Amino acid sequence: MKIEKLNDNQIRCTLTSADLANRKIKLSELAYGTEKARNLFQDMMVEANAQFGFNYDNAPLMVEAIPVAPDSIVLIITKVDDPQELDTRFSKFAPSSDEDTTEPVQYSGADDIIDLFQKIYEARAKAAEKKKAAADKNTEVSEEASDEKNTPVDLVRSFRFYSLDEVIASAGALHHYFSGKNSLYKIESQNCYQLILHQSGCSPEDFNKVCNILSEYGHQKAFSGIGEANLMEHNEILIRDNALQQLAELA
Repeated sequence: MKIEKLNDNQIRCTLTSADLANRKIKLSELAYGTEKARNLFQDMMVEANAQFGFNYDNAPLMVEAIPVAPDSIVLIITKVDDPQELDTRFSKFAPSSDEDTTEPVQYSGADDIIDLFQKIYEARAKAAEKKKAAADKNTEVSEEASDEKNTPVDLVRSFRFYSLDEVIASAGALHHYFSGKNSLYKIESQNCYQLILHQSGCSPEDFNKVCNILSEYGHQKAFSGIGEANLMEHNEILIRDNALQQLAELA
């Protein structure tokens, strides 16, 4: 706890988390006005009087609480000669009427200071919640990105043949090497056949090998799922999902 004299009527007290830890006081205890918190305020005034002769006597005190860091707060304590000068922003302290009592000095209006600490405590709690929510969101985005990265890519290729014999020959050339999804369509308007081939978990190297073999019999081009949906809507599907596997039996 650091106490500084600003002038004869004003002092500044700085409290840090270390000060609270030394007194075994939690910020929540300051916020909700425990006996430890009230003793801290009392000790603060006693120390100010011992160091600087800051004697409050019967004068009212104004206290302004200023949070200067997440774990630090400054109290500006001012003696006021005229009670009418008290601003509603400040907390008012007055000494006990019985100055000879051996009981700890109590100050009326201490609840106002407690309220200030409570607001600071609640603000810090909300800030911590927002920080946690932001961290959770970043983690979620990171996990989604990781999932997307680890999701295998399903490449789609299209092969056009101008006779069914060419399709059967290409299937025979593969010798059941490929077991992924593939469908054969009849394109009536162009009098040809179109084979749509999905990678289906096949390694890039093996899928490329399959495509190279099929390219010796048909004309290859890149394709998409949307293109296949359009193809399915406007053309006849001859063999769904395992065309090469079935036609290989005829080769």
